[in-house]
Amino acid sequence: MLEDVTSSAVRIALKGLAQRQRVIADNIANIETPGFLAGRVQFEEALRTAVTSGSPDKAASAVRGVQPGVARSLEPTRENGNNVNLDHETLSHMDTVLRYQTMLKALDAKYGQLRSVIRGGA
Repeated sequence: MLEDVTSSAVRIALKGLAQRQRVIADNIANIETPGFLAGRVQFEEALRTAVTSGSPDKAASAVRGVQPGVARSLEPTRENGNNVNLDHETLSHMDTVLRYQTMLKALDAKYGQLRSVIRGGA
């Protein structure tokens, strides 16, 4: 499998975005659960820092060490202690789907380059 910075970053982004989709689904499923605090997946800033951490080898290594994390939202809660906001979750879901599709296209382009090289093209 490819181990360059771009491929590693795309794989980590796909992993983080997939986890975000699961957390959004969990948030929506618990919209009426008293005391439930919405989850938020964070990885973009760590990935951005890793990608720009220096030489390509150092950056590739740093990117592979990035792990998406889930934190509980500190947004205000309703009377039942739940802070899931359906509007926020819906927008976050749409944003995540678009980002995921973009990362899939980037990965496809990367593999397209590899296929071209294998076939003897430039």
